This record gives sequence, structure tokens and C-alpha cells, in this order.
Amino acid sequence: MTESHIVQDQSAVIDFLLDPASHAGGDVEPERIDTHGAVVVLAGDYAFKLKRAVDYPYMDLSTLARRERACHAEIALNRRTAPDTYLEARPIVHRDGDHAWGDPASEADRAAAADWVVVMRRFDQDRLLDRLADRGALTPEICEALAVEVAGLHAVAEPHVEATPKAMQWVVEENLEEFGENPDLFAPDLVARLGERAESALARGWPLMERRCREGRVRRCHGDLHLRNVVMIDHRPTIFDAIEFNDRLATVDVLYDLAFLLMDLDHRDLRGHGNRVLNRYLEESGDLEGLALLPLFLSTRAAVRAKVSASIAATVSDPDDREAHRSEARAYLAMALDYFEPAPPRLVAIGGLSGTGKTTVARGVAPSLGASPGAVVLRSDVIRKQLHGTPRTEPLPESAYGPGTSEEVYRDIARRAAAVLSAGHAAVADAVYARPEEREAIAAVAAEAGVPFDGIWLEAPVPVLAERVGRRTGDASDADRAVVEKQAGYDLGRLDWHRVDASGGPDDSADGAWVVLSGEAAADPA
Repeated sequence: MTESHIVQDQSAVIDFLLDPASHAGGDVEPERIDTHGAVVVLAGDYAFKLKRAVDYPYMDLSTLARRERACHAEIALNRRTAPDTYLEARPIVHRDGDHAWGDPASEADRAAAADWVVVMRRFDQDRLLDRLADRGALTPEICEALAVEVAGLHAVAEPHVEATPKAMQWVVEENLEEFGENPDLFAPDLVARLGERAESALARGWPLMERRCREGRVRRCHGDLHLRNVVMIDHRPTIFDAIEFNDRLATVDVLYDLAFLLMDLDHRDLRGHGNRVLNRYLEESGDLEGLALLPLFLSTRAAVRAKVSASIAATVSDPDDREAHRSEARAYLAMALDYFEPAPPRLVAIGGLSGTGKTTVARGVAPSLGASPGAVVLRSDVIRKQLHGTPRTEPLPESAYGPGTSEEVYRDIARRAAAVLSAGHAAVADAVYARPEEREAIAAVAAEAGVPFDGIWLEAPVPVLAERVGRRTGDASDADRAVVEKQAGYDLGRLDWHRVDASGGPDDSADGAWVVLSGEAAADPA
């Protein structure tokens, strides 16, 4: 932040917030956190967020009225995901020659406000997801839970059917313009290449983006959805700090909102975590068609971060810090280009009796297949529950596993796989595939799409399978020992898929599958 953007001296209000006497008991030592748009003071069990009186092209908080509106907007928007964290917007008044807390219900205090703050319940910053990631404590399970939260936010966010793809075009063009103004940092040939590919992606995706606008897929989303804006509270990932100061920045396609999180995970070399987020999000939303736009969305998010890093570098005085931010800016630009050069789509089917670890293998290989953040996993157990309108972990009756229903499940897997491949992404079909006609049907999907197909058959001794399913808890699969014993009697017919030994640990099975998929081993069909 430069002084030219500051339009008002708020030092007296900040001093009031930093005074221990301003807080209950008067015996706390307030802590201060500064950002370009706010001063946050931590005191006791609460956090107080003062909007800076600044005027940026994208954030105008230059007047008291604007800051008051922004405080109320922040409360309303963030209560969608963190209702227990965002408490109130509260005035600070100038009374008897000094500052004091005002009553937000008092018209007189609202009229006499010197400034406004957002009052929040304080949380443990060590539970922020970026810090969990830094110390290797961000688990796939947390990522899946986060995906559910994001899908829930998008489901309730206000749709804007009047929106157009011009907003995305504006972001792309602004990125390129700012890159061009900094040729010593962003190589002109790389910027030109990014511009060509971004413009081509915009042109190809324009009809789909227009349709998604009409269908309500453009909504008042979060706008700044990365790991630093998610915290674990009561064992639940809680999303906070949605953009409140500029509706234009946060009224976006829901997948563009998600793309920031996926790109952030990718930047941290956590593509596998990003794959879990994407897959769980798609299970919740069913938004397979939008995958065609994901390379553009991911690239644009990376490009935005590149210019932000460059802006930070320009304000840093320490040479080492400045170079670190410049290096990060170049890395983000490289990412933005890489997203336009995805691996081609392909279809993989993972079959085997219950307990062979199909889902573990599917999840293990998916991040390395196709466009970032990897293949879409289509799991029969989850799809069966969806078709019956049943929660993932709620058991289905035996009738739900009859021939008619199972045929419907396999048809649905094939339909979804075709949609994923059509969108340019890879897919992994995870199902038993005990019948030859089921295996032939999924292979036909790849042939119709003109993409490579690999069928992998996992196998292990029946006692091993029975022991594994007996240990399952909280899983979408309903298989038990009786199911394993029944499946052991199946006539599999001619099985021309690659056989992989699944009798060892899950990593061994995934490694065996990857040897096949990477072409490191000759085909070994039965």
C-alpha cells in the first residue's frame, strides 16, 4: 500500500482499538495485523476489523458511508459460511473529547460514528488451512469436507442470470495489460503466448459461459477462496473473509470461484489434495459440463496471483524479500501458461471384487491423469446412493443392488464418463465390472470419444477381501463379508484387462496400477 491510496487519517481510531482499556477487563494486550485494506486488532476472545480509508481502482473505502456499508456487507456475506464467527458491525463514536464504543442499535450513535468495525469471534490462527498445509497437516479428509462447504456456499449464493462472459474477458485483458507494463519481470514472449492462449480459450468457451450465466451458474460467490481464508473451527473447515467491497470481483462462475482454491493447492504442490476437492465438489454439484472451462479459470487465477505478487514486490524494501516476491510472480506466470497445455483426456476403469481397494487405487492415480487437478473419479457406490437420493454413508436395501438398478448405475457411470471426456478431462471409472458386457460398455465410451482406454483388474485372496470389508466404517460402500463371498462365485468370463495384485498395501496396488498406466510395463491381459 502506498500513501497515495490513503485518503483519511484513522490513527486515533486505531489507537483506541489498541488501547487495552477499550476492551473488557482492560487487562488484554491487543495484537495488530495490517493488510492493504484493513487493520485487524485481536483482543481477548474477539477480533475487530477496521476498514482502511483507501481508494484503489478495485476497492473504494474512501468515505465513512462506504466503510459502514462494507462492514454490514461483510457480516451478511460471511454469515453464509461462518455465522458463529461474524458477530456484528459496530460504530466507534467520538464522545466527550475521546473515542468510545457506540451502540449499533442507537440512531444517535450511528449518526455520530467516527468509524465502523466488524466484530468477530477470534479463532486460533494456527488452524488456518494454509498453516496446516505448511506443516503437512492438511489431510485429504479436510479437503473433502472443504469441498462440501464450498458446494454448499455456491448452492445458496445469489444467482446473477444477467451476467455475461465479458467480466472474465475483462480480467484476462487487465492481467495481460499489467504484465505488459512490467517487461523486466514478465518476459514479453511469455506474455504474448499467454495472451494468445487465453484469447483462444475465451473464444472457445464463450457460448458455454453465456449458457452458464443464463442457467444461474454465475453467483455472488466468495471471490477470494484460498487456504488462508479457511480455518478449522470445531473440526469443520470454516470459510471466511469473502470479498465484500466489490461485487464485480465476487460475482463469478462458481467454478471460477473454486478454481482459486484448486490453483492454490497446485501452487503448494498439493495436486492430490486439489483432486480430492474437485471430485467431492463435483459429487455435490454435478457440474461436469463446466470442466471444459477449468483450464481458462485456473490460468486466470494464476495470472491474477502473478500480478499481485509483482505489486507486492514493488512495495518491499528488503532486496531478498523483493526478489522472493518477484520469483513467485514468475512462477505463477509459468503456472498460468501450463494450465493451457494439459495432458490429453483418457479413460481408465478400475475393476475388482469388493475389498480389492478400487477407490484407493482410483484416488491414487487420478491426480496424475489428464488436465489439472487430475481425473474425475466416478465411483459406483456414490452414484448408486445419489440415484436413490440417499446420503453417502447410509446403507441401501438389498433391492438397490438388483440387476435393474445395477444396470442403471453402470449406464450412469458411462454417461458421466462421456461428459467428462467431452469436456477435455480424464476420467476414472470405479466399479466392480464383473460382467463382460459392463467392461465392453465402458471401453466403448473411450472408443466413441477417441481417447485411450485402460482397464485394470484388481485381485486378492477372498479371505483378505472379507477382512478388509469387515473393517470399513463411514464409507459409501455397503459391501460386507457376505457380499464378498457371493462375488467370489461370479463367472467373470474372458477378462482382457490388466491384472494387478491387490493383496498387499494400498500404496502397492496404486503403484502397480500406475506401472500399467504409465506404460512402464508390457500389457499382461488374462
